[in-house]
Amino acid sequence: MVRVLNERYLTLAEVCKVLEEKERKYELSDIEQITLDYVKKFSKIDAEEAVKIVEKLVKEYGLSEEIAIQIVNILPESLEELRTVTSISKKFISTEEAEAILKMLKEALNKER
Repeated sequence: MVRVLNERYLTLAEVCKVLEEKERKYELSDIEQITLDYVKKFSKIDAEEAVKIVEKLVKEYGLSEEIAIQIVNILPESLEELRTVTSISKKFISTEEAEAILKMLKEALNKER
């Protein structure tokens, strides 16, 4: 039986990294392989960069970890897209903060290309 030691949210990039590391050691189950294929297709930045951005969104902008991870997973490119993701947050993001976040996301995405 599997015992859960801890639980936390992960970005798609982090899931990709975990599954790729597991794949090097063991054969992945069908669901793990499907998940790996999915995250490879949809993660847009590497795991280390994703973690840095999540930490910055939480510490500097006061967003919850869950919202920050969704922002990193989606990497919105417009103010409207970002507002859609943050609309469920209890923290109001000013236009200046939103523009700074979008600039940060754009820079991270450009590093990957």
